[in-house]
Amino acid sequence: MTPAMQNKEVLMQVRDFSLLYKTRLGPLSAVDHVTFDLYKGEIIGLVGESGCGKSTLGKALLRMAPPQAELTGQILFQGEDILQFDDRRLRDFRGRCVSMIFQDPMTSLNPVQRVDQHLVEAIQVHEPHTPAQAALERARSLIGRLGIQERRLRDYPHQLSGGMRQRVMIGLGLVLNANLIIADEATTSLDVIVEAKLLDQFRELRDELGITILMITHNIALVAEVADRIAVMYAGQMAELGSVYEVFDAPRHPYTQGLLASVPTISLNERTELFKMGGEPPNLTHPPQGCRFHPRCSQALPICSQREPELRPVNGGQLVHCWLYQNHESQGAS
Repeated sequence: MTPAMQNKEVLMQVRDFSLLYKTRLGPLSAVDHVTFDLYKGEIIGLVGESGCGKSTLGKALLRMAPPQAELTGQILFQGEDILQFDDRRLRDFRGRCVSMIFQDPMTSLNPVQRVDQHLVEAIQVHEPHTPAQAALERARSLIGRLGIQERRLRDYPHQLSGGMRQRVMIGLGLVLNANLIIADEATTSLDVIVEAKLLDQFRELRDELGITILMITHNIALVAEVADRIAVMYAGQMAELGSVYEVFDAPRHPYTQGLLASVPTISLNERTELFKMGGEPPNLTHPPQGCRFHPRCSQALPICSQREPELRPVNGGQLVHCWLYQNHESQGAS
């Protein structure tokens, strides 16, 4: 836990969580023994390359994994393990406690339903005794807070801009007063102006309502503008976790260092080449022995190819999954 988080109240605890798919090529560990906490009123960025398990983990926090997936460990929401919820309890949990903003709102919204119908339906499904008029008033109040004119309630998704559709998706996440919003690549389809406005909206919602926001993105520079903490995933595992200042000012894991070095800055000129990380992410049906990053790592030690490191604190609260910061001499190599 970072010093800034010590006085925060824990909202969700993920403990030794794994998600495994059974494939024709063998078991595939999409999320592998991940442990971290989410705190009330924080914005945390979850970053990494495509295929590293970010979206899989985000959906798992809503228990949206396919039926054939094997889930182990614990996901504790306010002390209750959602992996033990029955269908009725899970249905109430989704939307009311945790909600998700998907990557493309155009495919997530029903094209034959107006905006008001989306919001009223969400309310009445979870609160069946709420009259339609009362639900509509809640919808009006909410979209006004999100900067959408009331007359747009009667519009269909195709009549809205990309940024406005994304705000409707945020509204669907907030209409039941969810404690945690998971934004999965929510800004990918937006231009930079709308993207900046959406990030401002996330900050305002966090400050006004005290909600927790988990931003899943491959764009590590994006979360630097808005996040309190950053979690870096690689090959289904948590590589590094710390405050935005710790991770950007002093990245510890070689993978995090590579991600940051590959981000363009205004100091680059035409003679400066962006850093390109060598190699490719591993095949998760047959991951390399030891640290999963060692085949691509320029700082690898002999033990890195033999034993897997643990996620341990470095310099106070920053957590790193790397042998460079562990006393491997005393532990020995197998």
